Order: sequence, then C-alpha cells, then structure tokens
Amino acid sequence: MVGILFFSLPALPGWTQDTPNFPLSEPQQQQPITPEPPVQPSPTAPGLNEPQEFEAFVDKIINEELSKSHIPGAVISVVKDGKLFFAKGYGYANVEKKIPVVADKTLFRLASISKLFTATAAMQLYERGKLDLDAPVNNYLTDFQLENPYPEPAKVAQLMTHTDGTTKRRISIAARTEAEMIPLVDYLPKYMPPIVWPPGKIYSYSSHSTALLGYLVEKISGIPFIEYIDKNIFQPLSMRRSTFLQPPPPALVNDLAVGYQYQNGNFKPVPYLYLNIAPAAAMSATATDMARFMIAHLLLGRYENSRILEEDTVRLMHEQHFTHHPKLPGTGYSFRERLENNIRMIGHVGSLRGYSSSLTLMPEQNIGIFIATNSFSGVHGEFLTKFLDRYFPITEKPAPVKPLTLTDAQLERFTGTYRDLEYPRHTFAKVTAPFEHININKGDNGTLVISTPGLFFLGNAPKLRLVPVEPMLFKRVDDDAYTAFGEDSTGNIAFAFNPLWPKIGAFERVPWYETIWVLLGIVGFCAIVFVSAVIVYPIRPLIRRLRRKRITSQQQLNNAWVVAGLVSILNLVFLIGLPLSLWIIGLWKLVYGVPSIVVALLCLPLITTILSLGLLMFTVLAWFKNYWSLSRRIHYSLITLAALIFIPWLAYWNLLGFKF
Repeated sequence: MVGILFFSLPALPGWTQDTPNFPLSEPQQQQPITPEPPVQPSPTAPGLNEPQEFEAFVDKIINEELSKSHIPGAVISVVKDGKLFFAKGYGYANVEKKIPVVADKTLFRLASISKLFTATAAMQLYERGKLDLDAPVNNYLTDFQLENPYPEPAKVAQLMTHTDGTTKRRISIAARTEAEMIPLVDYLPKYMPPIVWPPGKIYSYSSHSTALLGYLVEKISGIPFIEYIDKNIFQPLSMRRSTFLQPPPPALVNDLAVGYQYQNGNFKPVPYLYLNIAPAAAMSATATDMARFMIAHLLLGRYENSRILEEDTVRLMHEQHFTHHPKLPGTGYSFRERLENNIRMIGHVGSLRGYSSSLTLMPEQNIGIFIATNSFSGVHGEFLTKFLDRYFPITEKPAPVKPLTLTDAQLERFTGTYRDLEYPRHTFAKVTAPFEHININKGDNGTLVISTPGLFFLGNAPKLRLVPVEPMLFKRVDDDAYTAFGEDSTGNIAFAFNPLWPKIGAFERVPWYETIWVLLGIVGFCAIVFVSAVIVYPIRPLIRRLRRKRITSQQQLNNAWVVAGLVSILNLVFLIGLPLSLWIIGLWKLVYGVPSIVVALLCLPLITTILSLGLLMFTVLAWFKNYWSLSRRIHYSLITLAALIFIPWLAYWNLLGFKF
C-alpha cells in the first residue's frame, strides 16, 4: 500500500488550508488569551522523539494490517507535547480512481468519535451556566419527555456516561437521501428508546443518549447543532476540513474517503448513510484536524491562542465518573477509559458501515493518537497494543495477585449464559441479541472460562480464563484485565462487568428459559408441528371432498382442520419469509426503516393469533364430543399447543405487532 504525507514537529502550528470550512453563520468572536509558555516535554521513551524511527514502526504495522484485514486505506495522526508529531495516509481513499489517502486532505467519517465533540459542546454550555449537569433531562424537554418507570430521574451528566438507563436502537437511525433525514426535534420524540434500567446504576451504551445531548445543545443555545459546533469548536481550533454536514459541503465532499466492504476478493463501495442521530455519529474530518482537537484536550482546553474550555472543565470531562468496580476502567464525560501497561488512556472508538476510527489520549504522557480507516475493519486495536509494548513497556512486572480459593459451589454462582445489555429491546431487532451472548463455565483449578456460544462460530470459539482474586472480582490469566460481577436485590449473580476487555460494559445473566437453545427448541417444535399440519391438512379433507365421499358425524369438524392448516401455513410463511426477505433486501437496511414486505409479513402473526383461539375451541369440542380417532385428536391438540406456544415466542422477540 502507498504511504502518503509525513509531517514533522513544526507542521501543525500555523498550518493553513486554501479550502475554507464554509461556516453556517458568522463565527463567534473569540476572547484573546494571554500567550502561554511552551509545553514542557513529558518524559517519554527515547524512540518516540525520533520521527523517522516512528514512521518506520507505523508503516510496518499499518501496511501489514491493511493487507491482512483487506482494508483499502488508513490515516494516523499523533500529537505530543502540544504539537503534531506525526501524520500520514496509507492506501486509497478511492480504490476505483486510485486516489491516495492524504493526512491533511482526506476526510473520514468518524462515527461515534463525534460524541466527544457533542460532549465538549455540552460542557461549554455548562461553563456558561446554561446547562446543569445534575438536573433531570426532562427539565429541559418541552416537546416530549423520556419514558422512565423508575423514581430516579435521568440526569444530563448521565447522557455522557451512558448511565441514563436507555439502550440501543438500530431501526430508522438513518435515511437514504439528505432530503429524507429527520430533524432531531421530530426524530427523538418518536424514536428515543425508553429507560429500562434505574438511572445511574448500569453502563449501557446508547447513541441516542448523545443524540439527545446534541438536541439539548441545540435547544439551549438557540441555534442548530451543526452551526453551534462549527462556531464554537471547529473555528476556534482551525478545523477547516471538519463538518457534521451530511454529505460534507461541496468544497470537501470530493475529499471524503469512500467506505468499502471487502467481498469476493474485491472492495465494494457501501452506500452513504445519512444519519438521523447526527450528534452521535455524523462527523467527518481529516487526521490533522483531529490532531488539533487532541491538542486542545491535552492542553486542558487551549489550542494556540484560542480556548474552547476552561482547564477545570476539561479535567472534569476527563476524570472517571462511573465504573462498575474500582479495578475496572470506567468512563468520564464521553471519554472512555482504557487501562493497559499501567497507563490510563481516555478516548473513544467509532464504527460505521464502511468506516472505523479511534481517538486515544494519554494525558499524563501528553500524547494523542487518532487512527481511521475506510473499512469497518479497523487497525487501532492492534496498533495501540504494539505502540504501548514498544514505547511504554512494563519494565517491572507487578507482584502476582494471590488467587482466592473458591469451592465448586461458590464458582457455580457465576456460571451461566450472559448477554450484552446493549441490544435493541423494544423493536423486532431484538432478534440480534443472541449474537451477543457469552457463556461462563467452571474451568480447571478453581477458574472460570468465558466463551462465545459455538452456534455463531464455525471454528473454535475464543476462550478466556479467569481466576478469583476477590469474592466478586476475577483476573484474566493471560493479561492484567479484570472482570467483576454484580448481584441483584435477592443476592443472586445478575451481571458480569467488562468480561470482554477492552470493551467497557455490562452483561446480564440470562435465565434458562431465555437461552438461545431453549428459544430455538421452542420454535423448532412449533415448526415441525406446523409442517405436519400442512402435510396432512387441509390436503386430506380436500381429497375427501374431491372424491365426493359422504361426510360422517366423525368428520363434521373438517373445517377445524382447515383452520389448523391455515394457521400452520401462515406461521410457516412468516418463519421462512421474514428472515428470507431481510436477507434478500439486506438486514443492515433496517437502519432506513422497515420495508413494506416486512410490514406485510408482520401482519401474519396477528392473523394467526386470532385464529389460534379458534383452534383452542375446536380442540375442546373434539375431546368433549369424542370426534375423530384418538391419534387425530392428539395430533390436533399438538397443533393447537404449538400455535399457542408460538404466540408468547413471537411476543418475546417483538414480532407480534408492529414494534419498530
């Protein structure tokens, strides 16, 4: 792959760009600040002071990852001691046209890194006394209110720590065209997920929380969110090639890297997603613009002679405000922690169809790293680990943690199936939840083993071994990461926290009747019975009628078999038709809304639910009046049982009704 553009230390200060950012309104007048003394170099590894050596190190890692993971292009910028230390592009921004990635020119979609800018904007309003972080969110909402069944209100600060109690939503978060996008003021009242956890108790990542925060910025400031960010963050930081506009303005749109998906040995461009949740994921920027943002946060709000936040406000953003356990990484205000090689890092990652990105700050080392690719596969995870091992290796291994001895019965408390809290609970997209299940079982020598259910892996599922170090805390055998557990009000284990490091989050324990094998067993039983009904009925009554055989008293309930056949056929059409139609259309296209064919298919369970009540009536009548042979009555009863069991199964997956 081709590497494009290298910057040395003096490149960023004073750097200009001929192409303006086209502000939406007159820029806010920045108050001049007294020039501050140069940033004193922080103690770092000697190799990190040599840009040429660092370039060779970066080239090797990124080029290998691009080849191995089939990624068309990537970009990186690194800041150190208040200056740009390194920036370079790799591969192609446009494969078809062979346009290379250029660090100060090529824009990448940042996805969830956008949340850091929305949080920064909210903290500016906090500084000005216009936004109370401890106030209930509903105090600021006049057009709608958050649905909250709990006495504790969701507070503004909890929108930035993802502890407001809401969860993910995947359907209708995007539009096919710019004209079809829904403004926040219209989108959020209709699509904001309800609160499902007591606010302040559980970390549950939700882009809609940040979208709501962006709406508060817009509502309180009195100007559109995009205009506010441009005036109060982009312009003071000279981020002239950054935007929340979708698509970017004409001067920038041709420099946006094309997002790709690797299929059948070729890079396929993916459609541009026009996101309705713009404050959470819609930003596009160059690597050098992101360097300015990183410098501003590392210098506690200052970039050159501009200031976007006061020092104490930045410290407040960066400090930990929530964690499930003192030994686990937690979250600040939108900045999430990562603990590795005895270094505390804060930042965010972003994933969008066709793009992946990562922003990492090392406040004590005064270093920031931004990486982006135009593929859903990223390189940041591999790069950060190798970067830390090379430049900040652990020279002295910590004293080994003394394991806690637990009996088999004590370990049994923690075993079971757990699912990630971050799944869409209130739409039929809930069917994706099993793909986020993990199993925790007893291992050898008093350990626990975390694995992914083999159903979703063709090969061997990855396994992680945990050793107990405290009654509710376990340490991974292969690294220094920890996993903690939480109890419910009855003292039973209900949660596993951070079981899949470096992901921050909670997994809830799934009761046995909600495990995937039980749910598959139920639908499998129903499907087999429905097939048997379709094969036998209404074919047999139809043949009898065609042969004009006399209907005896034993056959006078033949209409009951027609109903059984109809219920079974419709249920089978639904079971086969729904996944088949979504596969043909493309499951990911649910981000645009629900296609008409899916809406039509969702009508079928409503019809069969009503008809199933008739089945129950016919079953009672058949047994009461002793119609048919015993085997036929048993068969009919099984059909009725399957139809009735199918109703709560549909309701569990939000497939009964139009829940989208």
